[in-house]
Amino acid sequence: MAGIWIFAEEKELVLELLTPGGELAARQGGKLTIVVPEAEGDPADYFAAGADEVVLLSPLAEDVTLGAWLPVLAGEIRAADPEAVLLAATSRGKEIAARLAARLETGLASNCLSLAADADGTLVMERLAYGGAALQRVAVMGRPVMATIPPRTFPPAAAAAIPGREGSVRTLPPPPADTVRVVARKEKERSAQDITAAKTVVCVGRGLEKREDLELARQLAAALGGEIGCTRPISEELHWLPDNLCIGLSGVQVKPELYLGLGVSGQIQHLTGLRGARLICAVNRDPNAPIFLAADLGIIGDLYEVTPKLIEEVKKIRG
Repeated sequence: MAGIWIFAEEKELVLELLTPGGELAARQGGKLTIVVPEAEGDPADYFAAGADEVVLLSPLAEDVTLGAWLPVLAGEIRAADPEAVLLAATSRGKEIAARLAARLETGLASNCLSLAADADGTLVMERLAYGGAALQRVAVMGRPVMATIPPRTFPPAAAAAIPGREGSVRTLPPPPADTVRVVARKEKERSAQDITAAKTVVCVGRGLEKREDLELARQLAAALGGEIGCTRPISEELHWLPDNLCIGLSGVQVKPELYLGLGVSGQIQHLTGLRGARLICAVNRDPNAPIFLAADLGIIGDLYEVTPKLIEEVKKIRG
């Protein structure tokens, strides 16, 4: 048999994976199946976006992890024998992907940025390597081919692209008892803002001397109508900002109209996270900072002197 299977925890992630999944299914002429929690949207939306089959996961008890579905999913995939299984590279998705690949005894390519079938039908994927300094092409020889794809790598398939289109829906029976149960939950500090959708991002780096000085960056972001982000040392080492504001290989990917780095050195792991930025500007007192090699505009100077002047000028221009 042939076909493409997609697994994601949320509707928006499913629609994103339907974009590459639909292209692969159309090329090979196979069925496009998605697996999603029962609460995540109307199956009609998925059919209109190109899916042929929707497999719903019934709700789990609050103390049961998503991993409880692994035996059931592995059995379903073995029976269907799809060509490929695509999963969203969220923290849970990556865990499920690794454990599922082990059960299916197949290979897994993680964090893929593109995937396409070559001349002989082999699925070839591309992902970043060496901290983003190189692009690696990977082919999994086992079956099914498994790949995780980071959120926002592909645009979401239109949920009403083919109105009235129909498909089959089925709900999987409750999974067997899981050996892993949640005994407690502790809320992790997160910012309410979503910098991945921001048109302007002001990013602070290790050039910032004190936590209190974040206010300077916030004032500039507010003047520009944007959001504040940071490099890895600011969030993971100093804990001045939440992890979901960290931009880079181990953080989020941003695609703003304007990226403005304040005291950002520009290591490759950080630059990987802003490849999609339309205009990159940087303020750094080190003329040899790597950020200037990636920047479209650069100011060599002390951010404590430059930033207040930028705020003043922006306010003049914007009235």
